[in-house]
Amino acid sequence: MNQKFSSTALAALLLAGLVTSPTTSTRAANALPPDARVAIIGDSITEQKLYSKFMEAYLVACTGRNDIKCFQFGWSGETASGFASRLENDLAAFQPTVATTCYGMNDGGYQPFNEGVGKRYEDNMRLVVKKLVAAGVKHVVVGTPGAVDTKYFGPRANFGAANSADGYNDNLAHLGAIGRKLATEFNQGWADVHQPMIDAMKQAKASLGDAYDVCGRDGFHPGPNGHLIMAYAFLKGLGVDGNIGEITVDLNGATTATDGHKVLGKAGAGVEIESTRYPFCFDGDAKNSGGTRSIAPFFPFNQDLNRFTLKVKNLTAPKAKVTWGKETKEFTAEQLTAGINLAAEFSATPFDAAFGNVLNAIAAKQNFETTMIKGVITGFRNLPAEVKNDAETAAALNVIRKRLGARQEAMDADVRKALVPVKHTLTVAQ
Repeated sequence: MNQKFSSTALAALLLAGLVTSPTTSTRAANALPPDARVAIIGDSITEQKLYSKFMEAYLVACTGRNDIKCFQFGWSGETASGFASRLENDLAAFQPTVATTCYGMNDGGYQPFNEGVGKRYEDNMRLVVKKLVAAGVKHVVVGTPGAVDTKYFGPRANFGAANSADGYNDNLAHLGAIGRKLATEFNQGWADVHQPMIDAMKQAKASLGDAYDVCGRDGFHPGPNGHLIMAYAFLKGLGVDGNIGEITVDLNGATTATDGHKVLGKAGAGVEIESTRYPFCFDGDAKNSGGTRSIAPFFPFNQDLNRFTLKVKNLTAPKAKVTWGKETKEFTAEQLTAGINLAAEFSATPFDAAFGNVLNAIAAKQNFETTMIKGVITGFRNLPAEVKNDAETAAALNVIRKRLGARQEAMDADVRKALVPVKHTLTVAQ
């Protein structure tokens, strides 16, 4: 890249078709084959275990599949070259078939983009993708770096008199375009994490005030709100379809539901449903960056990934009230006939507590995964050759790998146990 583009200019190129559109890939539809084992890989932002937790919760609870397993491999301060050096050793503990990568925040060097930065990143990410494929990973989603906060990144000497946040976001956009180039080169997937964060940040700050952070108060480690955008980008890159389910209430007949949801029968004036497939549930209040709810209006998570649709047939009044759980809202007959998204329309859902339990189980598992890899497994690669080649030592190391793997698998089973059927009632009153 000889010409320097701003994030906005790069987005224009994406939209013009010069680079494939954000969060899509030619292989996305096939990125989660049966029994997919998903490695979520990246630097300290990944090691925060927020977007990785949201991704795993979605894949486990929202897709309706019980065959997907996840493992997060975040490492604070890491660059693509750092991961390349530990890839074979560390991934062997999980043997993934699918991987997402999120590097670039550190690779960019916190300076304006230049050809040297771009070449190093491209060389190292090319090595990462090659090694992932060689390690048996069939589907790679190359993620762009995220973004830095336009308020909190703050002035940095490397950018001189120029705006540091704009300058570094420009650098990150360039690195993202390099990642897209590599995904095309290797016929792998790509996820644009950067531009959705930029777009949502602009809208959220315009609505909630410039002090509302999207990329964290330190400028680059997001809170749950920013991590939800990251999870969105990677889930789109993995090709999930976003359909949680559809419930159809016929006021002159029976209620029906799609897979993952079962109609149990009448419950007073309403109908009782039992669901094993959850919508993604938000937390926090509408203005606090410390939760996920506040960012949802500013990017299409619900529209693209969280469609839990209620349709009502044979309405006779121009409006009707829908009660779901403890909340009641009024909709027009046209809205209900076309279908409303329960996950988007209701601020509190009957799934909130159960979804929180799943998140907590995933958090415990992913915390153990950090300890397992950073505290133990990665150290094996640093042992002297004469130690690693000793038969008794090798056998002992293998026992340690198996014991740690068994503990991780047990904690994965705990996640599945937390995913209990949820009974909920829908009432439509004209």
